[in-house]
Amino acid sequence: MLECRLAARSPAPVLPVAVFRFSPTEGPAHFADWLDARALPWQLFALDQGAAVPEDGSAFAGIGMMGGPMAAYDALPWIAPISELLRDAVARHVPVIGHCLGGQLLAQALGARVGRAPRPEIGWFDVDVDAAPSARAWFGGRDRFTTFQWHHDGFALPAGAQRVLTGVAHANQAYVVDGRHIGMQCHVEMTSALLESWLDSGADELPKAASATVQPAAAIRAAAAACLPALHDVAAAVYARWAQGLRR
Repeated sequence: MLECRLAARSPAPVLPVAVFRFSPTEGPAHFADWLDARALPWQLFALDQGAAVPEDGSAFAGIGMMGGPMAAYDALPWIAPISELLRDAVARHVPVIGHCLGGQLLAQALGARVGRAPRPEIGWFDVDVDAAPSARAWFGGRDRFTTFQWHHDGFALPAGAQRVLTGVAHANQAYVVDGRHIGMQCHVEMTSALLESWLDSGADELPKAASATVQPAAAIRAAAAACLPALHDVAAAVYARWAQGLRR
């Protein structure tokens, strides 16, 4: 199913942002809210409902990819076509942004390895921004922030990519390609509704007591009131920097 959404007060850039959903539990959430608030049109490609992957990126201002419980290396029918689309978008300078699975898919499409991480990472954790000014520019000048994680896999860096975020459990938390494409291991798109959906659907992945890299549901909920607003500020910086490259 393909949905098209145009913000009512949009000055209507000629091209929409293509947003790819891979699971019904992984909607665009705060990413969509941010686009709507700035009157940027977007189209949702619900691959979980059988939407076809476009053949190339020429019809889009940018490409956004959300998360999902599957792996980038799974034998799924849409993996090959979306990999082709991502390579085409990079070649055409159509900016790509990937959240968690989306970041893994971009890395894999560009030739980097994606595989099982030594440890899962679930909950609220700090990440460090690389000291380079070009990295800090993606995160509003921050050198560290708390983000949300829910992943079992990790990515290596594509050739020529700049690592812009690191973490204690997983060194590769985000990378930038060609100054305009960003792949993230973490989830900056979180909302209260999305968080509750995951705590419900992923309850069997959560422990009763915290470990170094996985937090129980009660701890995740307790931290959300303070962490979500701060994360929205981070997301606003990331999305604004990414949107500078949108094609019109």
